[in-house]
Amino acid sequence: MSTLQDKINNYRQLFFDRAAAVKESQQVEELRQLFLGRKKGYLTLLFEEFKNLSPEEKKTAGRVLNEFKTEIQSKLSELEKNFPVSGTITPIEDLTLPGRQLYWGAPHPITLFERKIENIFISMGFSVEEGPEIETDYYNFEALNFPPDHPARDSWDTLYINDKLLLRTHTSPVQIRVMEKKKPPLRIIIPGRVFRRETPDPTHLPMFYQVEGLVVDKGITFAHLKGTLEFFLKALFGEKIRLRFRPSFFPFTEPSAEVDIECIVCRGQNPECRVCGGSGWKEILGSGMVDPQVFKNVNIDPEIYSGWAFGLGIDRTAMFAFQIPEMRYFYENDLRFIRQFNRK
Repeated sequence: MSTLQDKINNYRQLFFDRAAAVKESQQVEELRQLFLGRKKGYLTLLFEEFKNLSPEEKKTAGRVLNEFKTEIQSKLSELEKNFPVSGTITPIEDLTLPGRQLYWGAPHPITLFERKIENIFISMGFSVEEGPEIETDYYNFEALNFPPDHPARDSWDTLYINDKLLLRTHTSPVQIRVMEKKKPPLRIIIPGRVFRRETPDPTHLPMFYQVEGLVVDKGITFAHLKGTLEFFLKALFGEKIRLRFRPSFFPFTEPSAEVDIECIVCRGQNPECRVCGGSGWKEILGSGMVDPQVFKNVNIDPEIYSGWAFGLGIDRTAMFAFQIPEMRYFYENDLRFIRQFNRK
């Protein structure tokens, strides 16, 4: 150990003598190689000798060697600052450049649009309900008047988890759950995420957001449905938007109607419009009077109570409202697109 300590003292004196004589960056590099070179550096050779010491000697020698190594590295760093490598340029901040904007997190455009829908209905006295995304066949189909072999089930292309559970294809199961727990009068909307086996295109995705509404009370008629939806859609798209109701079929409503709005992307002027197909109209929601059998399934007397329901795709409706030709833009995570909806 005494021999190793003597060598460390001699090398330390040599190192600092050489460091004091440094005049340029090349000498700094030569000094680095002399002491820290991987094969023949003085410090490297000292660590080779360290391996041959006894366990007791290693305790003291290891500390001394590491202190010496730290001294060398610290002094070399100081010399590098005083004698930078020739040709290197220290970067200088250009104070004439515009500042970098810091972006704060903000709600997604689908979330913003969902809140807008909710606020319209809340202003009309509706409450907001939620339910599970993983449903049973009973709540998703059977209680809504879809018998096991009903052909309407085929059009939904359901994603099953197993024989008993599935990803809900609409938020209608929440209507059943609410009517089981609460008795009329009811006035609710149900926003949420739903899933179907869809091929992606400008207006369809396998996962999307939907909002449904339900009103149940005595004396409810189709006129109430029509008046409410007209008020809602004009509040959403503006008073000048044109609407039309078309007869349709849904297993859980009778009579039923689909509601179309004028295409606000092309206004019916583009026969090649990818959104409306050149028709000038786009189906936006389905609606109708609640089928009496649905009321019977939840122990509500259809002779006393009547009601209406509707369902609307939030993504597709947001696409119309923002005049966006592709629904897929919402889920591509392009910040240039997303940030447009949160400007102050």
